[in-house]
Amino acid sequence: MSSIANTDTRPSPAELLSRAYEIAGAVRNRAQQTEADRRVSENVVARMHDAGLFRIMQPQIYDGYEYGFEVFEPVVAAVASGCGSSGWVYGLLASHQWLVAGYSKQAQDEYWSQPKALSAGSYAPVGQGVAVDGGYRISGKWGFCSGCDNSQWLHLGAMLPDESGVKAGFILVPTADCVIDDNWRTMGLSGTGSKNIVATDVFVPRHRTVAFADLAVGKSPGSKVHANPIYHQSFLAALPATITAPVIGMAEGALASFIEMVKGRVTRGAVAGGNRRIAEFATVQQRVAEAAACIDAAKLLLNRDLAEAYDAVLRGDGANVDMRLRNRRDQSFCVKLLIQAIDALFLAAGGQGLFLEHPLQRAWRDAHAASSHISLNWDSTGTMYGQHLLGLEPRGQY
Repeated sequence: MSSIANTDTRPSPAELLSRAYEIAGAVRNRAQQTEADRRVSENVVARMHDAGLFRIMQPQIYDGYEYGFEVFEPVVAAVASGCGSSGWVYGLLASHQWLVAGYSKQAQDEYWSQPKALSAGSYAPVGQGVAVDGGYRISGKWGFCSGCDNSQWLHLGAMLPDESGVKAGFILVPTADCVIDDNWRTMGLSGTGSKNIVATDVFVPRHRTVAFADLAVGKSPGSKVHANPIYHQSFLAALPATITAPVIGMAEGALASFIEMVKGRVTRGAVAGGNRRIAEFATVQQRVAEAAACIDAAKLLLNRDLAEAYDAVLRGDGANVDMRLRNRRDQSFCVKLLIQAIDALFLAAGGQGLFLEHPLQRAWRDAHAASSHISLNWDSTGTMYGQHLLGLEPRGQY
């Protein structure tokens, strides 16, 4: 767990988790509306602010709680157990408070001059930068920017020229400097508002940029600002866990919904054989057990990796390539396990699970949508890890 001052006035992890479950109940009740709106409402975001959930990984010098990923991940899963889209957006917006801490002190001061600032992001370095006096002029079109409607700032991937060539990195820009292209109409994660972002010749001062290579080894400009080891962790060894965690919540919510559905149901019988308790079917019992085991396995794997990534920083070995690749593998493999859990339940639910008001079908759609994310795609990350084990150069982000 992260180091803190002797006098700790922060809410405890247990209290934060309790608040997250309260919000899960609220977002569960409006999940269909969130899908229809194709974004998380400002009222829900305000409730998250009021509960202090966006401050979990925010630096203490900017009025944050400065907890680590081990506290944050269960909170994300808790919110997502009520609504996958709401948990997905919360996980990204709140984890970006950690990412902001990787920029220069000047950029952080600008960002947190608005105390409730939030930032969305699109990581692929598709933006093209032109060096100018004091910074860059940036143009580009980025996709899949979850939560952009709820954000005042954006992290956008770009190719940035300097004296040594061109490097990939993030730019931090006000949302107002860009255009949101409302293209998000999807079968899953519909409420995340993961729309396109368009920037045309936007000026970005140099202090609001950070290189991917520096983030990957925990040597960002912000690592010199914050002593807490959580801000010295490798970017990709830890941050993608914040999009694995919502899928944990989706699976936990699906299991709870399935159990609630089958406990009191009896078979109707298409022609005959009705009035049998569904909970007494061995196949149903096995699927509940399988789902629970897959969820437990995913949680254990993710928590182990987060703990070891933090311990590596304490040892001064946070840039360890073996660990970074292992964590990237596991972030994706956890989602593979969670898809297995939700599929087992959905295929046993019968016709009752098909109704749009039932949480199970939404969890099924949202989890499969999440698994298509390039950072969680098993074909991509599994191949990358296999290349590493076979002595080949891994092709991917780690």
